[in-house]
Amino acid sequence: MGSWDPAQYLKFSQPRLRPALELLARIQLDAPAVVYELGCGTGAMTSIMAERWPDAVVTGVDDSADMLKRAAGTASNLRWLRQDIASWAPPAAADLIYSNAALHWLPDHEPLLRRLTGYLAPGGVLAVQMPRNFSAPSHLAIAEAAREGPWRARLEPLLHESPVAEPRWYLDLLSSLCARVDLWQTEYFQILSGDNPVKEWTKGTWLQPLLAALAEPERSDFEAAYARRVARAYPPRADGTTVLPFLRLFFIASRAP
Repeated sequence: MGSWDPAQYLKFSQPRLRPALELLARIQLDAPAVVYELGCGTGAMTSIMAERWPDAVVTGVDDSADMLKRAAGTASNLRWLRQDIASWAPPAAADLIYSNAALHWLPDHEPLLRRLTGYLAPGGVLAVQMPRNFSAPSHLAIAEAAREGPWRARLEPLLHESPVAEPRWYLDLLSSLCARVDLWQTEYFQILSGDNPVKEWTKGTWLQPLLAALAEPERSDFEAAYARRVARAYPPRADGTTVLPFLRLFFIASRAP
């Protein structure tokens, strides 16, 4: 992923937080003792989980120093760990491993999910949300702009297919690993404001590694080329707002007690 820009990411903090809260609301654990959030970012959800389960030790894990600098919380049961989530392993079995909008940055989901479910204590839960919007114009336009400019040689190696498989694939895999699986998809019709807000949305996530690979003035030229494409795909409505449909995949996998 490279370095994160917390200010850019948090421009849309509320629509980014909503699926995280909805995932948390479906977790049926009364009193977990050991809770981890993988890819915690600025720690908003980590703090919420520390408040929900005050007797648990709740640890937010992220490899971005800039994001963790923004992490705040007054709960005494909060912990922060700077580490690449691809290599993370807990020192002891976990009651809950929670990850919102992070695991899609990692490849090879079959060994990843086998490993994560293997870290769960009996009765433990793996709760995950990942975007599945990679075939939408907001994301396809990134590849188009990357391939149609003088920066193609540098940016094309950074392009890849959708990192998130079809829901049935996750259902079949997780059902073989856990006693119970709750899996669903939600398409959010996000109402955004501002100038070309879809460009600003992707600039905080999927567009960021490509921008980071370029120096000025090419960085600005590439961003402008993408901005023109995405503005045509998502024109503003009469009231000035822009609608970004966004599909997300959720699952909660529970080990047998």
